[in-house]
Amino acid sequence: MQIWKEYQDKNKDRFLNELLDLLRIPSISAKGEHKADMIKCAEAFKQRLLEAGADKVEIYPTAGHPIVYGEKIIDPSKPTVLVYGHYDVQPAEPLDLWKSGPFDPVIVDGKIFARGSCDDKGQVYMHVKALETLVKTNTLESNIKFCIEGEEEIGSPNLGVFVAAHKELLKADVILISDTAMISLDTPSIDIGVRGLSYIEVEVTGPNRDLHSGVYGGAVANPITILAKMIASCHDENNHITIPGFYDDVVIATDEERKLMAAAPFDEKEYKDDLGIKELWGEKGFTTNERTGIRPTLELNGIWGGYQGEGAKTVLPSKAFAKISARLVPNQSSVKITEKLLNHFKLIAPAGVTVSAFEHHGGEAYMTPIDSIAYQAAAKAIETTFNKKPIPVRGGGSIPICALFEKELGVKIVFMGFGLDSDNLHSPNEKFNLENFYKGIETIPFFHKNFCELSK
Repeated sequence: MQIWKEYQDKNKDRFLNELLDLLRIPSISAKGEHKADMIKCAEAFKQRLLEAGADKVEIYPTAGHPIVYGEKIIDPSKPTVLVYGHYDVQPAEPLDLWKSGPFDPVIVDGKIFARGSCDDKGQVYMHVKALETLVKTNTLESNIKFCIEGEEEIGSPNLGVFVAAHKELLKADVILISDTAMISLDTPSIDIGVRGLSYIEVEVTGPNRDLHSGVYGGAVANPITILAKMIASCHDENNHITIPGFYDDVVIATDEERKLMAAAPFDEKEYKDDLGIKELWGEKGFTTNERTGIRPTLELNGIWGGYQGEGAKTVLPSKAFAKISARLVPNQSSVKITEKLLNHFKLIAPAGVTVSAFEHHGGEAYMTPIDSIAYQAAAKAIETTFNKKPIPVRGGGSIPICALFEKELGVKIVFMGFGLDSDNLHSPNEKFNLENFYKGIETIPFFHKNFCELSK
């Protein structure tokens, strides 16, 4: 609608400056020293929601970081959309690889560089500004609720308790999430699914203390060597995961679904050039898009042990550690896979070491039916502002709370992500294109309009 576009164009500089202020808050949920920053960020979102026109906004404490709830109810008989997002961000390390401060946002070549710019402050803030647009132009047709949490990046350990205790408060007809990506502005897409997650940590212990590698090397098992061999054994020559039972519950994608995925444009050379690699790697028999969407994976997220300081120290370490994650597809249970991972590393340990392992967090895969009213409303909204029908794709990331929301609230989720896979999520120099930010604010009001019309 022209009135929306005019309002957004008039206020776009203010929208951006407000986002930059949010990005300056180091709301890192994984680090205890940022507890005050988490509260500050929650309070900032509360203030922005109130300014945007929400009638009620409250900050709910949890056993961890607070949850921001807001609402604009125009008529209880009208459809209600629950917007979910998160204000917490990943740690910024390694800091030396950032070209600018991770919490000192800069705009270069039309891109906002800062931690959280895309994941997820920039994307959830599009919804706050969409609410403002609808309220200030007196065109809001649906009820809108917000649930913005501060623990998504650490597995949302307290969200389940909050949702279970506030089902009536969160009651809605659909849940709308912008925490995903699209192929590009030229080729818009909608994620119809996200993968599940199982995340564990493994500790391998050899001798009871660090040893002189000259005196003891060759006679005592080196925990780093053993751990490296254990990890390497988890994939065979076809990059197929070797953990017994790992694939037991995997739902094999149909030929039709693989055909739909193949319709998405993919430039392998551009993909490799962007990543600075010469060859791609993955499970034999599947394309790159299939490997990152419809197939489960096992990845090493971190490994350490022994001496890591400046210079050399000839040490045979007492311990070695690794953080390992599995991305899961529909029908795989994160609980079952986590148990398999923990048991596997204990079973394959040689006699010269002992192994302990524990779970960090996990979550289930989620699929959105493309014949749902919510998906149709999202697809129509994107087609309106992009002048192209979006391609349905399967996302490779995980949003652990999706299955939880559907179980507790009994409603479906639709994804409307405006980020790009190249936005360096969880990496140094995270970015969000200004064009994507503004396009999201332009598109979201159409979702609300379409959802109301299709729900009649």
